[in-house]
Amino acid sequence: MTEETQANIIKRTWQLLCHPCTTKSLLSLLSMGFVAGIIFWGGFNTAMEATNNETFCISCHEMEENVYQEYKQTIHYMNRTGVRATCPDCHVPKEWVHKFVRKIQASNELYHKMLGSIDTPEKFEAKRLELAKHVWASMKKTDSRECRNCHDYESMDYGEQSRRSSRLHQKGFSNGQTCIDCHKGIAHQLPYMDEATHKETGL
Repeated sequence: MTEETQANIIKRTWQLLCHPCTTKSLLSLLSMGFVAGIIFWGGFNTAMEATNNETFCISCHEMEENVYQEYKQTIHYMNRTGVRATCPDCHVPKEWVHKFVRKIQASNELYHKMLGSIDTPEKFEAKRLELAKHVWASMKKTDSRECRNCHDYESMDYGEQSRRSSRLHQKGFSNGQTCIDCHKGIAHQLPYMDEATHKETGL
């Protein structure tokens, strides 16, 4: 293609774009795309937030009848300070990108809801260890990111902790351990484990 041909193509394209009808069409398309983007983004974020609260989490009986009842017996539900950690505080990241990824992963939970994989207490107990291992592995991978939204290593006053807690915390942190390494049963009942599984999970 010669330079003259290229110049002619550029000239014709520019003339087409500068034509009043074309300009109006492009502006209309851009405007509609911009508005549609805002509506989509707003709707998407609204849906994200609507599914990011305790009420939504326990809206299915699998969660309400099993893990929620256990959680209500723990210090994360009620304590002397009145500071409460709800389901999304522990299971949904606060940063948008990580939250988006977690919501995509949650679509698998909807699939198993339709299959009825854990729709009875017996089915839930049979799957409890498998489900727990998934959560533990995820928390280990992120260095207990959601725990550390409230429990910051640097802010811990070891002098206010019991001698045993202070010693174990300092030893664990210096060895590169993270919250979930020691606190697997902090908000839910531990699953039944044989001796080999106890060793595997460090419990």
